[in-house]
Amino acid sequence: MINVVGVTLKPHGQIYYFDPGKLNLKENITVIVETEHGLQFGTVVNSNIIINPEKINSELKKVIRIASKRDYTKHKKNIKDSLLALKTCRHIVERDDIKMHVIDASYTFDRDKLIFRFLADNRIDFRDLARELASIYKVRIELRQIGIRDKAREVGGYGPCGQKLCCARFLQDLNAVSINMAKTQNIALNPSKINGVCGRLMCCLKYEEETYEENRKNMKKIGDKISTEYGEGTITSLDILNQKYKVNIPNYGIVEVDKNESD
Repeated sequence: MINVVGVTLKPHGQIYYFDPGKLNLKENITVIVETEHGLQFGTVVNSNIIINPEKINSELKKVIRIASKRDYTKHKKNIKDSLLALKTCRHIVERDDIKMHVIDASYTFDRDKLIFRFLADNRIDFRDLARELASIYKVRIELRQIGIRDKAREVGGYGPCGQKLCCARFLQDLNAVSINMAKTQNIALNPSKINGVCGRLMCCLKYEEETYEENRKNMKKIGDKISTEYGEGTITSLDILNQKYKVNIPNYGIVEVDKNESD
């Protein structure tokens, strides 16, 4: 087991784990960390985490230092300059009629790289755009295509529950959500009911998946025959959380049966 800290590089962004070394780091402390893209300015959101090394799939990078006032000033300048770079990039995209929508731009802390994230329906040949941007800013340019779920996180909004979007409010990792999760939970496969504002399956389908899977383990399936006090019938639907079946009994009709009474 090793000690790590969770750091996010932007508000509501994904949490990355770093080796704190001998630094005593608490939540909300700003730090300079080493990443595969170079040095980055980040904020500690989880401190003193004990984790199994087997759960770390890549090399564990280090926290270089606690950010100083000078670091913070540089970080603010990077943000300001990246906003100007974003305007320039959008102007070039519009001028050349490139079928992409540039979401944001960001410098690495050491200004070794300028990263642009964009949305596009198809793959884009952005080599000319990258060359022009590199000639303007004299740094390495990275153009990174992102998904529609990332866009929803950036823009924000409200879900059908009336609450702010989970991805914009607290969700750190946009884990895969499958249609099987909706099927497991017996939710009608109506796109207007199971899709979020991003047009993809709602992230909250994943929240209760483990509970539904656990409760469903010892239940029979729709179409199975079972015996009840009213006679033998066919299961037509499941109430997984309440552990009940609806059973169609010939010459009697539909009855609701507790799982334990039918086993």
